[in-house]
Amino acid sequence: MTETAAAVGGPSALPEPVPGEIRLEAVLHAFADPVRLRIVTELAVRQDKMTCQAFGLPVSKSTGTHHFKVLREAGVIRQFRRGTARMSELRRAELDELFPGLLDGVLNGALAQRARTAQCSDGAAGQQVD
Repeated sequence: MTETAAAVGGPSALPEPVPGEIRLEAVLHAFADPVRLRIVTELAVRQDKMTCQAFGLPVSKSTGTHHFKVLREAGVIRQFRRGTARMSELRRAELDELFPGLLDGVLNGALAQRARTAQCSDGAAGQQVD
């Protein structure tokens, strides 16, 4: 990561790659984990910055920190400090410019999978075992 945090997002920003350093392989790797995919999906749906605690992730704080770091180092999210909170935002514009259609395709797939999973759970709850 050749760009400093201060140059990218001010002195409270955490290190991240500049757009020219964002690699497709790293982005796909970041999307491959269900927890990281949930983070990306929630950021996209809310279309706003969120604190790390706002996600309510089903993992320990240290594991959550690792997932945010993977996303940030892949160039998928931007993080910065606001007071004592660490804020995250999706780097949608940069990702859309570098990889047209990728983010929308991944998000649509994630939302469709979430809907299917919810339907399967609802259907299984209503079934009786003979």
